[in-house]
Amino acid sequence: MSIAVFLGGSQVLKVVPKALAKGDIIGKTIGEELQVSTMSDRMNVMFNYVDAFIALPGGLGTLEEIFHICSWAQLHIYYKPISLLNVNGFYDNLFSFLDQVVEHEFLSSM
Repeated sequence: MSIAVFLGGSQVLKVVPKALAKGDIIGKTIGEELQVSTMSDRMNVMFNYVDAFIALPGGLGTLEEIFHICSWAQLHIYYKPISLLNVNGFYDNLFSFLDQVVEHEFLSSM
């Protein structure tokens, strides 16, 4: 996705913890890369730099970031758009879970 954004003329900033920048874990950087010390630092940098938050399919780190940014939105700390790119229904079960959380009144519907 970063390649398409970059080729479309937009800026791309990869924010990556130094531990993940070592070796070939994260792949080639498109655009600018900023290395930070921790995942918390990564979230703070992204919070300050991005125009929107778009989550692609991913693992536990992605889920952590999704819930982190949604918590900030619920607390009115973050006001930018939040989207999940639901490729091939990847997030369908997460959406079902969130519907259940709303049904049990642990979260209000947005």
